[in-house]
Amino acid sequence: MIKALLLIFDPVGTWDGIFRARRSLGFILALYLLPLLLVTSAAEGFGLVHWGKKQGEFGRLNHFPLREAVLIEVAQILVSLVVVFGGASLIKAVGETFHGRHTYTQAFTAVAYSMGPFFLLRLLDTFPGLSPWVAWAIGMSLTVAALYQGVPRMMAPDPPHAFGLYVMSALLLVLISGLVRFATATYLQGKFPALQSLITGLAARLPF
Repeated sequence: MIKALLLIFDPVGTWDGIFRARRSLGFILALYLLPLLLVTSAAEGFGLVHWGKKQGEFGRLNHFPLREAVLIEVAQILVSLVVVFGGASLIKAVGETFHGRHTYTQAFTAVAYSMGPFFLLRLLDTFPGLSPWVAWAIGMSLTVAALYQGVPRMMAPDPPHAFGLYVMSALLLVLISGLVRFATATYLQGKFPALQSLITGLAARLPF
């Protein structure tokens, strides 16, 4: 979480430190990405249980049962990991179209750290009166800004191709995260009744 904050306020110095450290994929996943996702998901889950989410035409607050909130947040974590791993794969593939020779770890590092501010801003989703698109827009703006410094440092593209790779990487992450936000926001607003019934049924089987 500290790194996510530093990428907002001191992106150049933070990326220099990340580049020098050259952490492995497992290290980044275990000591940066998963703890960040766990903290933000716990905060959002707390909001779902105690403050609820607006649903229906009149914006009635619906408070989620604890078991259901746990399932929702576990799904959020898994989907977030898919976004990072899938985004890294796509960005590595895009880099190859620019005649670059990048490793998957390089692409993963750039994506995982750049997405940190976006995941951190999910703390705003705790508040029921705030549109989910506000947190998404602010978070992705910070992620795109972080990516501007991250792509050239971590993936080291040829200078003529650096900006093109950055733009394509940013567009991919905005598109993927936007689709995920649309799906999750729609579910929390109660617009997927069949899926909600499935989650409720699964939640009832949890042993706590």
